Amino acid sequence: MSERDWSALRDRRAAAPGAADAYEAARLAAELGRGVRELRESRGWSLAQLSQVAGMTPSAIARFETGGTMPTLLVLVRLARALDTSLAVQFQDGDAVL
Repeated sequence: MSERDWSALRDRRAAAPGAADAYEAARLAAELGRGVRELRESRGWSLAQLSQVAGMTPSAIARFETGGTMPTLLVLVRLARALDTSLAVQFQDGDAVL
């Protein structure tokens, strides 16, 4: 497939209904996962250590940290507690979501 074909495919998919929402959800999932990974690593914890404290499997945490899944609020609360930090979810004016 040529570069022009890939560009056309990308443009068609970006224009599809719901595409912007899907990209935003993926961005948020990646951002949340990166935050949890940074907290875990700052504590010197392995995936196994966090999973044990959070009551989750290491593979579930790994998928989350790489942005592969969008967690529920209850999972975020569980991770925040395990990492001994607080979770703040709020609505704000402008672009800020969290």
